[in-house]
Amino acid sequence: MTHPNLQAAAAALAQARSTRTPCGRISERFDIQSLHDAYAVQELATQAALAAGRRLSGRKVGLTSLAVQQQLGVDQPDFGMLFADMECHDGQAIDSTRLIQPKAEGEIAFVLGRDLPDPDTTLGELLRAVDHVLPALEIVDSAIEDWKITLVDTVADNASSGLYVLGKTPVSLHGLDLALEGMLLEKNGAQAAIGVGAACMGNPLDACLWLARTMALAGRPLQAGDVLLSGALGPMVPVVAGDSLRLRLTRLGEVSCRFT
Repeated sequence: MTHPNLQAAAAALAQARSTRTPCGRISERFDIQSLHDAYAVQELATQAALAAGRRLSGRKVGLTSLAVQQQLGVDQPDFGMLFADMECHDGQAIDSTRLIQPKAEGEIAFVLGRDLPDPDTTLGELLRAVDHVLPALEIVDSAIEDWKITLVDTVADNASSGLYVLGKTPVSLHGLDLALEGMLLEKNGAQAAIGVGAACMGNPLDACLWLARTMALAGRPLQAGDVLLSGALGPMVPVVAGDSLRLRLTRLGEVSCRFT
């Protein structure tokens, strides 16, 4: 893939985001077919964001739930960058004009207390590095028209990242089997999605271990203080202005937001 095509794809996605106007598949428009090139587009956008003064606050794993993979027609996870200006507060009213075509997912957030610099990070090292976990809502958002994405398109578009909302009560991992963590996502007071930790790559810890190793290989290793979003525990739920969300997890508590 030629460098101008990668730059043009990154510029098209940035334009779609800034104008809140979705674009067609960049995989077709710019002939971007490989994951390597898709991540190169994502990295160009990350570099531009950092140069503009935005600050990385963590990473997300995407497409970890079989239900979400089936919704989007893909069969493997991906990763994206989280920036500090993407974080929203529990109970916050979110301005929906910040987004294009948002959907919500119920997830688990892992907050690191130690760096994870190695591509062969072990599960034991990951467990020691996690300071605490929190319930989390990820507000995913695609710059691609009608969410008609390929894996290449969502990867280039920062894994369809939008915003995220964290609960405020830290919980220790000690004694928890996150594969058994139940999830209920309510929209406007009614059940909208249910799920369980096992839907996230068998166990959300496995998703985080994949992310830690992958980010070390990608040259952006995870650091103390980073937030890791595990990926969805169940199906995505579309949201519009006027909607309210509440996520309840079995032992990790709850988190909510509303859209204006």
